[in-house]
Amino acid sequence: MNIKKLLGKKIKERRRARGYSQEHLAELLNISQRTLSGIECGENFLTSKTLDKIIEVMKITPSELFDVEYMQDNDDLASELIQDISSIKKDDEKLRLVYRTIKVILKK
Repeated sequence: MNIKKLLGKKIKERRRARGYSQEHLAELLNISQRTLSGIECGENFLTSKTLDKIIEVMKITPSELFDVEYMQDNDDLASELIQDISSIKKDDEKLRLVYRTIKVILKK
């Protein structure tokens, strides 16, 4: 997935977490709802001015906004996890820690 789509998904996720409608966030950012929709869908890339405003309005850091790796498609995430787990299988301690962690998460 490309950066525009990943960043758009992240902005949408953060907007929803704050309880903002597209209309409300667009108003706070001083852009049209259509522009915001295009950004969230990954069709448009935001300007540096809009990027600064999103960080300010959403009260997040740039690194939080650009932390988008986990927003990949589920198949891509699963493949990456399988590859990562396969690479540690020779390290008995790490593998056991990963196993216990996954089991705890799946029980909830």
